[in-house]
Formats: sequence, C-alpha cells, structure tokens
Amino acid sequence: MEKQFDNKVALITGASFGIGRSTALLFAKRGAKVALVDWVENQETLESIKAMGGEALFLKCDVSKASEVQTMVEKTVSTFGRIDFAFNNAGIEGLGVPTHEITEENWEKVINVNLKGVWLCMKYEIRQMLTQGKGAIVNNSSIAGIIGFQGLAGYTASKHGVIGLTKTAALEYARQGIRVNAVCPGVIQTPMVDRFIKDDATRQAMTNSEPIGRFGAPEEIAEAAIWLCSDAASFTTGHSLVVDGGWVAQ
Repeated sequence: MEKQFDNKVALITGASFGIGRSTALLFAKRGAKVALVDWVENQETLESIKAMGGEALFLKCDVSKASEVQTMVEKTVSTFGRIDFAFNNAGIEGLGVPTHEITEENWEKVINVNLKGVWLCMKYEIRQMLTQGKGAIVNNSSIAGIIGFQGLAGYTASKHGVIGLTKTAALEYARQGIRVNAVCPGVIQTPMVDRFIKDDATRQAMTNSEPIGRFGAPEEIAEAAIWLCSDAASFTTGHSLVVDGGWVAQ
C-alpha cells in the first residue's frame, strides 16, 4: 500500500530529541525520506528510521549560521533531489530570569537560534521550493508566541517573532505554491521541559494548571505539524495552530 508521503522529502531541524525526533519518525513511518538536522548528533533517530526501512541522513548544523544552513539545504537536495516539507523546530529556552537580569549574551543566543534560525532556514528552504513550484513549511513557535511568560522574555519574544515571520512568508508565497504555517505547542514532555522544571512540586503545580490534566506528548505535536504539511491542509497558510491542552483558553 502506498504511504502518505512516498517519494516526498522532509527536512526537520532540532531532530535529535523531543518534538523534532518524534516528527522525523512519523514522517518516516508515512513514507518520507528525512533529513535529520541538529547541532547534537543522535544516531538513535537515524538508526530507528533505517530499521523501519526508511531513508534518512543526519546533518550537523547551527541554524543561527547562514553558511551552515545553506549547506544543510544543499546537502539535502543533493542527496534526495528536493525538499517537499520543512519543519523548522530547532530552539532553546535560555535562562529563566526576570527581564532586567537577562545578559546580552543570553538574549542574543536565544534570538539567534529561535528567531534568526527560523528566518535563515526559511530563506534557503523557500529558494529551493520556488524551483520546485511547491512546498510546505511549518515553524515551531509556542504558546509563548501568543501569551507572555514571566522569566522568559527572550524565549517569548523569539516565539512571537516566529509567528510574525510565518504570516509574512505565507502572504509572500501563497500564489507560488508554498504554504507556511506555525505550530504552537503548550507544555510538552521533552528534554527542554525537564530542564525547566526543577522539582516535583513545580511539575505537579504545572500539571494541575493544565485544563486537560497532563502535559502533551511530542507525538501529539508531530501529528499537528505533519497535518499542516499534508494535502489535508491545502487551504491552510499563515495559520498558527495551538496544541496546548487548553492552556491559552483559560
């Protein structure tokens, strides 16, 4: 039986862990060839895809550096011939401190990865997709791209910026066959959340504040990202899809 994404190519940044890893595995299960991009290599993801009979390659890349992003796209195309889908997922949380205590170094690091990195990825992905006449991009924002979070000024600013970039690119390329959307996860059980939550009491308090009564799973964000890439979302562009268990509805 033909799989949903047979003969398609997906590029995922931040693919070694968490949401990126789950999305890469799901793309592969549905037939896509996958470029796994991260600045930390995790052979487990690559090996898992190959074990299921899929095709994948790992590319080490710092998404805040233009030359590395350009090379990432070029190597994906030279290996697989095209890029049909891109999930710009790479991101960091930065230090959890009040705004007046943020260092310039920390601010620039978060903005460079979370916002500049998404822009650079789109820049080179879109160039390739224009040559194909078609493509779908999903940028990973956050509920922090919609509401404020105390102690996370850099992260919140960067994720608001991702939504702005997404809307602008969606308008620019809507008539050129390229759709651009964002997914906005709530609190998802990932290594990033594990770093942020320092103790059981904080974890329990956050869980209690979730309308749905639990944290989300990376696989649930993967399903949303893949839906936005699929033909089922063919009339959807410039949208920011919130997947948060009801958090921002409160």
